[in-house]
Amino acid sequence: MTLTEKQLMEQILEKIKQWDNIIIHRHVSPDPDAIGSQVGLGELIKASFPEKTVKYAGEGSESLNFLHTYEPITISDYEDALVIVTDTANIARIDGEYYNEGADLIKIDHHPKDDSYGSIEWIRTSASSVSEMITDFWQTFKDELTLNNEGARLLYAGIVGDTGRFQYNNTTPQTMRIAADLLSFDFDHTVVLRKLYEMPPAVARLQGYTLEHTKVSPEGVGHLILSQEFLHSLGLEDEHTNAVVSTPGPISGVKCWGIFVEQPDGTYRCRLRSHGPIINTIAKEHNGGGHPLASGANAENLEEVQEILNKFRKVAVEWDQA
Repeated sequence: MTLTEKQLMEQILEKIKQWDNIIIHRHVSPDPDAIGSQVGLGELIKASFPEKTVKYAGEGSESLNFLHTYEPITISDYEDALVIVTDTANIARIDGEYYNEGADLIKIDHHPKDDSYGSIEWIRTSASSVSEMITDFWQTFKDELTLNNEGARLLYAGIVGDTGRFQYNNTTPQTMRIAADLLSFDFDHTVVLRKLYEMPPAVARLQGYTLEHTKVSPEGVGHLILSQEFLHSLGLEDEHTNAVVSTPGPISGVKCWGIFVEQPDGTYRCRLRSHGPIINTIAKEHNGGGHPLASGANAENLEEVQEILNKFRKVAVEWDQA
């Protein structure tokens, strides 16, 4: 029997009520929605059930420390614990090796379903973000759940991050209504926006380099390859390149694009975006996945990078002709 979303949400609430120890995971290389949904859910649980212990698994991100900083947890913390994973479609991308060591496991996600895991899987691909889903979870059970100011701040940051300040096509009327409800809480949303989009001088130089050196094919496919040597010359690491992944988007004629970042082992992390052509199917063919217009993949070498670009050119032409 297929359960309705309301029934899945009811089951999740019952699980949260059942367990006194709860550990929440999210994906590696976190973005604002990963941290916002993870810790925002934790704040919702703690405010609603103060007697419960909530911990967060994963490595932090220097640029997102203003959202949350992480403390280490051990396998012993998972004894008699409910584990919840937010914003993570693929098992391989779960941050924290002990996610499967708890007493029960729940998946909450908005990506197209890749890996199946957990006794409960609540997936809503129409949601702009998992932070939007967690806010809806709170609103659905307002009689039983309490959201505090810190939880609202985190969830708002997650929604803003995954919608690109409400400019992406995943922004719906429901997204705006939920964001408006979060703004009624006591936090400074202008500080959240400034912190999300401010950048150190070295990243600003990287952004200028990205605009200047992104190559655009006749089909409308943009690409930029960033070497380890170049990044280190700016004093930057791979995680800093996330700040410029959207930079080629406003270039006239660009339909889809990729930023390919060399890793220490010589492979490439592929940050892929699109204004229309569907690209997550291509990402899945290259050890990745994600949303139809925003995905990530991995390439063993420059030859595989070229394979991805060739596929991008094909879907760009097909999209143009549709």
